[in-house]
Amino acid sequence: MKILILFGFAVCFVAGQDFDCPEKSGFYADPYQCDLYYKCTKGKAEARLCPDGLVFADENPNKELCDIPSNVDCGDRKELQEPKPSKGCPRQNGYFKHPDPQACDKFYFCSDGIPNEHPCPPGLFFDEETSNCDWKDVVQRQCDKVTKGKTCPDGEVQGPNGRALPHPTFPHPEDCQKFYICRNGVQPQKGSCPSGKVYNEDTFMCDDAEKVPGCENYYEGQPLEKNKLPKKA
Repeated sequence: MKILILFGFAVCFVAGQDFDCPEKSGFYADPYQCDLYYKCTKGKAEARLCPDGLVFADENPNKELCDIPSNVDCGDRKELQEPKPSKGCPRQNGYFKHPDPQACDKFYFCSDGIPNEHPCPPGLFFDEETSNCDWKDVVQRQCDKVTKGKTCPDGEVQGPNGRALPHPTFPHPEDCQKFYICRNGVQPQKGSCPSGKVYNEDTFMCDDAEKVPGCENYYEGQPLEKNKLPKKA
């Protein structure tokens, strides 16, 4: 690890010597490496490196900002520092797909090499290119097992107000917290209620466990977790 740190410092030092600063002081991107940038002061360049997994946002030379790659257009700056992976994290920071190839509705948010598992909102899959959750046909990931054995019924499904539901939902046959969304009435997708809630097939919504017959004791003895998406780095 010490060798890697010293090597990275040496690379930054050499890069800083080779970079020609603009006349105006500020923060400027390296022309080749997206996570390498320079602090220019009176024509003198000091090389700096974003944390592993983040890249330099070069829109404003007055701002020193490293962000996730999906928020930055690196253009021709294709190179990156050597990754520093840890268990569950391909790089130290960022949003990454779940290691289980069939868990498309979950993702890992890594901060300083520590992975945190998070679920997508019901019916959505994680898209690593955008670091967001989106519809299955937009993400285009093969996750057939999440809806294996489930088909959508023929015809319209009426909601509590008597109107046809464009994306009707149905309870999971074995798990009170889970349900299925039939997108456009024909394409089944897996969904899950937030921790502490269960699916209520009478209201087509997630509800308190004690309000759903047969699911009253679903969370008994289980620690509740916060199922909220983290803010982007």
